[in-house]
Amino acid sequence: MGALQLHVFYLILLPTITSQVISKQGEWKSATATYTKQADASIITEGACGYGDLHKASYGKYSAGLTCFEVRCVDHILWCLQGSPSVILTATDFCPPNYGLSSDYGGWCNFPKEHFEMSEAAFVEIAEKKAEIVPVQYKRVKCERRGGMRFSMSGSAHFFQVLITNVGLDGEVVGVKVKGSKTGWLPMARNWGQNWHSNINLVGQPLSFEVTASTGRTVAFYSVAPANWQFGQTFEAKQFK
Repeated sequence: MGALQLHVFYLILLPTITSQVISKQGEWKSATATYTKQADASIITEGACGYGDLHKASYGKYSAGLTCFEVRCVDHILWCLQGSPSVILTATDFCPPNYGLSSDYGGWCNFPKEHFEMSEAAFVEIAEKKAEIVPVQYKRVKCERRGGMRFSMSGSAHFFQVLITNVGLDGEVVGVKVKGSKTGWLPMARNWGQNWHSNINLVGQPLSFEVTASTGRTVAFYSVAPANWQFGQTFEAKQFK
């Protein structure tokens, strides 16, 4: 998504918490955590980042990519699991504030409070399920990812939009350019979440993309989509190294 604002993120569990495949970035900071109850112990099916069905987009409860954090329960002898195990989480949605309730009870996401609303599956990896809210520590880490970056086409001839998913590094895309066979590199505007758009007619042209992450790293992905690409299709390119 956009800039880092912990108080507005829903987060979900990655399939592994092995530190050797996740490079640590930054110091531990303090926050709180709760969980949302879902029938499948997962998280919401869609989010405010624009990924649609999170499970189909590979952002289910065991997903990878986007902005990632390592989180552990601390300083609560009753609710935190012994040894303070940690989980790696990815942000997929806004955690809406509720200013009608106290930030200490119910208004967990009220600004400027830093809070993680996790899936139940992730929460029980670090704390007792019956806990309503627990103190945690978090730090930003490198996103683990499987396969290449994905580009999903939508829109129309005069409103081309691409959704970018499965992003490595810190997972936060801050700039996108597109290039057709009849154009130079064209800056794209953020529509919402990780949907980027251009008003140039790109139908019938093979497409290349240039993606910039918040780390400042920019990579060009050439010939991502062939000339006969169609709206609704998703193409996979290489990955940030």
